[in-house]
Amino acid sequence: MTFSEARGLPVVTLGEAREIGVLASLALDAAAGRITHLRVTGPRGRKETAVAWKALHAVGPDAVLVESAVPPDPGPSGPRHEVLGRRVLSEEGDERGTVQDLVFDPSTGRVEKVVTTLGEVAGDRLLGLGDHALVVRAD
Repeated sequence: MTFSEARGLPVVTLGEAREIGVLASLALDAAAGRITHLRVTGPRGRKETAVAWKALHAVGPDAVLVESAVPPDPGPSGPRHEVLGRRVLSEEGDERGTVQDLVFDPSTGRVEKVVTTLGEVAGDRLLGLGDHALVVRAD
């Protein structure tokens, strides 16, 4: 599944079918090559919260289902880094384009590939994500 397909989907609790918001962005552990949290914007654009990937039940074409009792989660510590629109650099400093989309396994959160303006980068080549860029292993 691509992030562009999932962005904006309603996030709904499994038991009560209560909408807690919409999927706004993803928190990415680039070194591990996986998504750690969903960032959810509350109803009517209110406060953004984080939902741990482990609380996720399923990501489908119409909604994201999370466990009914989603515990409060402050989300990942440290600065928030949005991956879409981020510059992509190799570990050697070579330009690899700009992130256009992210392809991930909806059952595990593993990043399969990053789609950039200059092509695709396999998920197992991700090294880190910071304020300046997404850094990937050189060819």
